[in-house]
Amino acid sequence: MTGSRSQWLIAELRERVALGDYGPGGSLESEADLGRRYAVSRVTVRRALEHLRGEGLLAARKGAGWYVVSGASFGQSLALGSFQHAASAVAEAGIPLGRTVVEYGYGAAPESVAHLLGVPDGTEALRVQAVRRAGEGPLDVVTEWVPLALAAPVSRADAEDPGTWEALRRKGNEIAVVRQSIAATAAGERVAELLEVPLSTPVLLVRRLALGPDERPIALSEHRYLGHRFRLEVEFRGWPATAAAEPPGVAPITTTEQEG
Repeated sequence: MTGSRSQWLIAELRERVALGDYGPGGSLESEADLGRRYAVSRVTVRRALEHLRGEGLLAARKGAGWYVVSGASFGQSLALGSFQHAASAVAEAGIPLGRTVVEYGYGAAPESVAHLLGVPDGTEALRVQAVRRAGEGPLDVVTEWVPLALAAPVSRADAEDPGTWEALRRKGNEIAVVRQSIAATAAGERVAELLEVPLSTPVLLVRRLALGPDERPIALSEHRYLGHRFRLEVEFRGWPATAAAEPPGVAPITTTEQEG
């Protein structure tokens, strides 16, 4: 029973880190207070905290208790009319963000990718897969597709630094619109390996489609963020005029490739 309670508490505390639910300076309650809050033993609390310390999410100071490690989790604000990416949230936290390309090549675009890029099924496109690390730990795995007509100037070195999208922009491709879809999913074998986590670990799937001023697709990317390291924050203003009114429907998201 202790093991299952410990795993439950690990999940609860990991979720709090993801949501930014902690005190000034990243402080958590004392071990005794955590035990009372979650109705578990001191042994269970310590086991959970030590596990999360091993994941790089928590640390302890002698005489000051447990706290969330700087850069353990990032929040990205979203607003209509503007686009921000994770790099800006990481930079604001003062944490270095590194990007390593693990796959680079040309191949036939899957049907779902071809549809979004506005090309016939099976059309050749550039595919880039990279891992980004915020501080010492992985943040996300990103898979990007670029139409063949635009891909030639983007070398593997460009895809790594300054990055595929920025390289395209510097080559004269104006990104006028970014369409973003968000879904929860689980890490497949390849993604789990790159993120250094167990298979089926929760990840946040964020798909972004870049469009030019003429609505022409420029690039497609799918980011799989570690669920406990990244969150998206949205502020809404106002409410529908009638109580019966409902928000717009949410279109389903389909991953463009099989993980693993």
